[in-house]
Order: sequence, then C-alpha cells, then structure tokens
Amino acid sequence: MNKTEEMNETEMSEVTEAQEIQEEQEVSEMSEASNAQEAPDAQDAQDESKHLTESEAEPVFEAILFAMGDSVEISKLADAVGMDVRATKKVLKKMEDRYQKSDRGIQLSWFENAVQLSTKPETYEYLIKIAKNPKKIVLTDTVIETLSIIAYKQPVTRLDVENIRGVNCDHAINKLLEYDLITELGRLDAPGRPILFGTTEQFLRTFGVKSLEDLPELSTVQMEEFKAQAEAEVKIRLD
Repeated sequence: MNKTEEMNETEMSEVTEAQEIQEEQEVSEMSEASNAQEAPDAQDAQDESKHLTESEAEPVFEAILFAMGDSVEISKLADAVGMDVRATKKVLKKMEDRYQKSDRGIQLSWFENAVQLSTKPETYEYLIKIAKNPKKIVLTDTVIETLSIIAYKQPVTRLDVENIRGVNCDHAINKLLEYDLITELGRLDAPGRPILFGTTEQFLRTFGVKSLEDLPELSTVQMEEFKAQAEAEVKIRLD
C-alpha cells in the first residue's frame, strides 16, 4: 500500500468517526427535546388529576373543615380540589342545606370569605356535659356601645371612639380585645401613630352574621343615644 492510499484510508476513517459523533449528538438532542416536550404533558396530566367534580369535592371539604376546626378561606378550599371559587361556593351551599336537616348536629357557618363546621346551638346543653364549659362573655352596655362604634366606624382609633362616646374607653376596649371581638388592624399614619381597631371573625360568629354588610344600619339617632348614655355614666360617677 502506497502513502497516497494510506492517507485516503486514514481520512476516510476520520470522516466516519466524525459522522458517528455527529449522529450521536443528534440522537441526544432529539431525546432531550422529547423529554422536554413530555415534561409539561406529564405536569398537565398531574394537575388535571387534582381537579375534582362537585360530588367528589364535598367529602374533601368536609374532611378539611372537620380536621382544621377553625374557619378556612373558600379560596383555599377551591385551590385544594382544583375548582374555581364560584363552583366551590355552590358545593358549600349544598353542604349547608344538608346540615340544616333536623337529624344533623353540625352546621356550616359563613364568615366573610371563609367557612367553618360548627355544632348547632340546640346541642349545647349536651355538649357541656362532655366538653369544658366555655368562657362566658359578659357584655355590659358600655362594652356593647364601644363595640358598636368600632363595628360601624372601623378602622377606628381609641380616641375616635372616645370622642363619640365622650368618656374613656380603655376598659371597654381591653374587654373586647380579651373576648377576641376586636383586633388591632395597624396604625394610623398620623402623629403618635395611634392603633386602629376593627372587628374579628369571632365578632361575626358571636352575633350570627356572615359579613359586616349584614349588620343593620346604625342611625344618627342611635349614635346620639350612645353619646347620651355615656354622658349619663359620667354624671353618675361624679355624683
């Protein structure tokens, strides 16, 4: 074999090897592209499997609410089963209707944008034989008046409440905080940065309303009555 033939054979070998490397790279790139295409499809399939029908969602909602004990935001229930909020509310309304039957001891309570499983009031006398006697809330007229002002004027500062009532409200506000009927909502952007107060979910639960929009209208006459009663309190104390 002469040198020319020897070189041709070497060059052909190098070309063949280069072609094999190129083919391997193409196969590898095609495999990666295929895997990348399959990954979203697999994720979509996984997400799709989380979407429940209304009949499937109801026992899940019941289990979540029972396990949590406290209220749960409707949007979180919707996310848990892959439903929109409107469909979730529809399922919850069916649950509420079912619990209202006389042979059920629980009910579905609504609080703004949340729901909670709770016992029916008529079962209370039997519950206290087993459970600890809950803390009794005693709301005096003074506390009720202070709570009313906060409920209708919120967010409101302590000074705002005192200006309406005409008397110091420290005791009443402390009692309302203790009973979890009001809470601190932040601070007013003003000198001294006074605390802003507003009502809580416990307030809605205690007074049996679903949202603040369900509160009856408070007239200016009622506000004047509150003020007059506060002034009478001051006079009694001075006497």
